[in-house]
Amino acid sequence: MAENRYEELWAELKRYLTLQIDYARLTTVEKLVVLLSAVALVAVLLILGACVLFYLSFAVVYLLSDAIGCTWGAYLIVSGAFVVLMLLVVALRQKLILDPVSRFLTRLFLNDKTPKA
Repeated sequence: MAENRYEELWAELKRYLTLQIDYARLTTVEKLVVLLSAVALVAVLLILGACVLFYLSFAVVYLLSDAIGCTWGAYLIVSGAFVVLMLLVVALRQKLILDPVSRFLTRLFLNDKTPKA
């Protein structure tokens, strides 16, 4: 009788461990899907944003060239504005890039949303 109970306990333990492994796999896949979809969304938005910025910069160049009467000067002004913008992004990279990415990844991988029984 005792051996039968141990066998049942062992079978239940194996079943429990199998279910826990399956749950860990599913959770990992779910989090990877969320992460990869966020990366894809950011990539698409960056490409579209670069296209918009490209056309807007040409519009500003044409507007400035009419205002100052010099096309090459307008290109220099717009290029200088982009250099200042790049320096600003580099100076504020912690707040603009690193902090939001680390918050997103921390929320994704460390916050456990499983219901407590």
